[in-house]
Amino acid sequence: MPGQTHTADARVLNQRTLEKDHKRLAALLRPGVSVVDIGCGTGAITAGIARVAARVVGVDRDAGLIAQARASHTAANLSFMEGDVLALDLEERFDIVNAARVLQWIADPGTAVRRMAELAKPGGIVIALDYNHAENRLEPAPPPEFDVFYQAFLDWRAGHGWDNCMGDHLLGLFAAAGLEGVSSTVEDEVTETSLWPHVLESLGPQMVMEGALSEVERMEALEGMREYCATALRVQTLTLRAVTGLR
Repeated sequence: MPGQTHTADARVLNQRTLEKDHKRLAALLRPGVSVVDIGCGTGAITAGIARVAARVVGVDRDAGLIAQARASHTAANLSFMEGDVLALDLEERFDIVNAARVLQWIADPGTAVRRMAELAKPGGIVIALDYNHAENRLEPAPPPEFDVFYQAFLDWRAGHGWDNCMGDHLLGLFAAAGLEGVSSTVEDEVTETSLWPHVLESLGPQMVMEGALSEVERMEALEGMREYCATALRVQTLTLRAVTGLR
């Protein structure tokens, strides 16, 4: 199944902000820079970038998300376009090339990082933020029905060729792309809320359709997680790494 895509949940994407959900990029931004935001989704983080940068282009392969981004975020220095980083036709080169929580959904992330490097100006910054799904934690332990789903989720992702430890592998991908001064920072999301009920509602049906789990298992996990999140969840830790390099 490698090469297939998924549909992101706009409810999750719309909750994100630059300052809260991509701190490393927020620290790097300066007035006057140009930025391309690969996998911009509904544009929630992209709009935050545009409040600092001189020019921002948001790119996503999902036409529906791009339509939402255009409807929700308008500014003279901000534009959105449909496109896939693996086949992106842009003549412009940028001071910063960003991909947040994107490479985890690409079966050929090495090519994606090389293409990102090509989009950067000489001396420009390439930055990626991504998860290590295999290390995510919930406290206290979630319902056993969720454990069944989560293992199916990891297996389903692996079956598509999507890396469950993308965050840890970014350093090597950046080095292989010829980027210089490559460094990594810990950017874990630690919250008292959980996105997993949304994931069970949005990605769950696709997983059922592809035979990764049954509809009964999905609904049992969804019902159990709704109750758990409302009554028991104390801390969710999503393991994230931000990696930067210079062209």
